[in-house]
Amino acid sequence: MKISEKLIIILSIFIFATFVIGLAWSISTGLAGFWRGLPFWFIVLFVLFLLIYDSLKTIKK
Repeated sequence: MKISEKLIIILSIFIFATFVIGLAWSISTGLAGFWRGLPFWFIVLFVLFLLIYDSLKTIKK
């Protein structure tokens, strides 16, 4: 795998994580409140974990 492909993967993880964490933060601080936004936080963290795990697995190939 080329270094440019690795950089694209890392950059895309960073952009996606910024978006979904910002979305979860805005839901938790907005009308839903922290406790109603908590399940969404769990979903976001789980999806980020899966994304990072799969990306690291791809990079190591």
